Amino acid sequence: MGTVYLFLLKYLREIPGLDLIAKPAAAFLSILLIIFVAWLAHFLTRIIILRIVSRIAKRTKTDWDDILVKNKVFRGLAHFVPALILFYTADFSYPILHQELSELEPAAVELLSKDYYFTLTAFLLKVARFYFTLIIVFVANSVLNAALEIYNTTAYSHHRPIKGYVQLVKIIVFFMAGIMIIAVLLGKDPTVLLAGLGALAAVLILVFKDTILGFVASIQLSANNMVNIGDWIEMKSHRADGTVLDITLNTVKVQNWDKTISTIPTYALVAESFNNWKGMEESGGRRIKRAVSIDMSSIKFCDSAMLSRFEKFELIRDYVVQKEEELKEYNKNKNLTDEDFISGRHQTNVGIFRRYLEVYLREHPLINLDMTFLIRQLNPSGKGLPIEIYVFSKVQEWADYESIQADIFDHIFAVIPEFELKVFQEPSGADISNLTRGVKSK
Repeated sequence: MGTVYLFLLKYLREIPGLDLIAKPAAAFLSILLIIFVAWLAHFLTRIIILRIVSRIAKRTKTDWDDILVKNKVFRGLAHFVPALILFYTADFSYPILHQELSELEPAAVELLSKDYYFTLTAFLLKVARFYFTLIIVFVANSVLNAALEIYNTTAYSHHRPIKGYVQLVKIIVFFMAGIMIIAVLLGKDPTVLLAGLGALAAVLILVFKDTILGFVASIQLSANNMVNIGDWIEMKSHRADGTVLDITLNTVKVQNWDKTISTIPTYALVAESFNNWKGMEESGGRRIKRAVSIDMSSIKFCDSAMLSRFEKFELIRDYVVQKEEELKEYNKNKNLTDEDFISGRHQTNVGIFRRYLEVYLREHPLINLDMTFLIRQLNPSGKGLPIEIYVFSKVQEWADYESIQADIFDHIFAVIPEFELKVFQEPSGADISNLTRGVKSK
C-alpha cells in the first residue's frame, strides 16, 4: 500500500496546480482504496463463509451449528478480514526506516515530512485496534447467546438455568472491552488502567451492588434447586403469584394468573420467603382444606327413628348398625336404664355425619387415598362447629381441581339436612327484618 501511496503522490504532483494538495489527496485516496478493499474482502469472505457453513449446517443432524448461524457468529468472524487489512496497511504513509524517527537529523525529518505523514499511521492503528475490540465483543456476545440457546435445548436447562451466569460473563466482556478501548484511545497500557481501578473498587461495588447480590443469589438458587423456570411460586411481599418465565442475573419474571408480569429481584428470593408449589405438582395430589360450620343447636343424640332412617343409607348402614350394637352392649354392661339416658353412650347425628363424609370421600374416584386423609372437628366458636375436610385430589390442574372441590361441597351442603343438622349462617338484614315482622304481628 505504501507503493500505491507514493505512486498517487507522484502522479498528482505532476498535474499542474495540484502540487499543494497532492500529499493530502494521495493519503485520502489511499484510505478510500483501503476501505474499498476491506469492504470487498469482507463481502466476499462473508458470502463464502456463510455458504459453506449453511451447507454444513443443513447436512448435520445437530442443531448447534444452526444456532451458531442464527446468532451471527460467523458473520462476526468475517469482520476479522477487513480489520487485518486495515491493520497491516495502516503504515502506508510512514517511511521505511532502519532506526527510530527521533534518532534522525532534523533536516532528514523535514525532508521525509514532505512525502509522508508520521501521525497518520498511529491514528489508523488506533482505528484498527478499536475495530478489533468491537469485533471481539460482537463475536463473544454472539457465542454466549448461542451457548445459552444451545444449553436451553438440553434437559438440564429447566432445572439449572444459566442465563444469570451468561449475563455476568457478558458484563465482564463489556467491561474489559471498555478498558481496552480507553487504553487504545489514550495510548496507555491496559494493565496500568486496571491497576488504577483498584482505587475505585468501593465505588464499583456500590454501582454493581445489585449485580453482585444477584450473582450470589443465582448461585444459591441453582445450587439448592429453590426455583426453576416453569415453577409456580407465590411471593406476597412482591405481589407475585404465578409461573416463573425467566431467571436473570438481576430479576426473576413471574407471570401472574391475571396475566400481569411481576419482576422480583433475584436476591429477594434468597433474602425473603416465598412459596414454591413445585412440590405439590410433583406429589401427585393437590390439597383440599375447607371446613363447613355446623349450627351447634342442631346437634343431638340419635333416637330410634333417626337410626332406622340412617340404616337405609348404604354408605353408613354397616357403621350405624355395628356402632349401635357396640354402644348397647356397653350400656348393658354398665346396667344403665332407659331413664338414665345421659350416663350412657349414644350416637349423635354429627358423629354419623362425619362418618358419612369419610366413607363418601374414600369412595370418591378423584380423591388420592395415598396422601393425608382427615375428616375432623375444629374448635367450636361463636360461628358454630367447624367440620374440616382435609384431603388431596388426584387432579392438580387448577380449573379441574376447583370443579372437584365445588362438587364435593355442593353434595355436602345438600346432604346436611338429611342428618337433621343445620349449616351455621350469620343473620342477615332479611333475617332481622323477618324477626321484627313476627314480633309486630304478635
